[in-house]
Amino acid sequence: MQPGPKNLITDVPGLRVGNAQDDALKSGSTVLTADAPFTASVAVMGGAPGTRETDLLQPDKSVAQVDALVLSGGSAYGLDAASGVSDGLRTMGRGYRVGPAIIPLVPGAIIFDLLSGGDQGWVENPYRALGRAALDAASEDFALGSHGAGTGAMTAMMKGGLGSASLVLPSGVTVGALVAANPMGSPCTTGDRHFWAAPFEIDGEFGGIGPDPASGLGRAAESRKITAMMERANTTIAIVATDAALSKAQCQRVAWAAHDGIGRAVVPAHAPGDGDLIFAAATGAQPLTAPDRDLALIGHAAALCLSRAIARAVYHATPAPNDLLPTWSTLNA
Repeated sequence: MQPGPKNLITDVPGLRVGNAQDDALKSGSTVLTADAPFTASVAVMGGAPGTRETDLLQPDKSVAQVDALVLSGGSAYGLDAASGVSDGLRTMGRGYRVGPAIIPLVPGAIIFDLLSGGDQGWVENPYRALGRAALDAASEDFALGSHGAGTGAMTAMMKGGLGSASLVLPSGVTVGALVAANPMGSPCTTGDRHFWAAPFEIDGEFGGIGPDPASGLGRAAESRKITAMMERANTTIAIVATDAALSKAQCQRVAWAAHDGIGRAVVPAHAPGDGDLIFAAATGAQPLTAPDRDLALIGHAAALCLSRAIARAVYHATPAPNDLLPTWSTLNA
């Protein structure tokens, strides 16, 4: 397995990602959409999720495909970003048709970034407009780090951000991940230099520092974030995607497998104050030749991509005025 040409989730053919952010607000939204509706499901392992329309992604629910997925800052306010995406999709004539009615299906999830140092003095919820702007910006190329849903993201010890990575399997199937990394835990070992995800790094994609040579890791639980704000202000939300032909139940299995990627890249993970959630999406272009074996490998690749995407999110974060936490690049200058 090797990364795709962009090392982004948009290496999955037909997918596009758009970012929009308000630098004064220190928050933003990110949208994943495709050339056509795609199959999707979801798996939640955190104790404090914030979501929209995730019930319809359960394998026993009748709706098979959706038009877009949204990751957003803004806590509960950020759920309105999906409304802006729905507005834009309706204008495009995209959505589930019931007679003459068009209903875009846009599940979403949010991170808590309301205490990131941004101006929260707004009167009208800004996230609907941010969602629409992110949809309008959707393309195969997009920025990582302090952009989109990652604008105000923070980890335990440093700024988080938006990350992505991809892998192409020997079968030709492509798998990618997109993440807004805002966890309670830390992406780095003690000392803020070595990424937990280092064993999975490819070609120096997040600095090439390598694994921490120390032993007995993971016992320290320092958190600049908790000191600066509060414990219940966390979440890692992600999308893993593939061009394989998966059912909704198979997508959910991939989403569950991908949670290993959070556990390998963030310590601790899946805490009561986290809302850790992963969407899984499949465009259906590549048929499975050996379903059980192929599905297992896709889930494994999704977890690898997600670990790398989390580290890339933190690695590419950039400083901004009124930041509560430093960036990895500042700490390791």
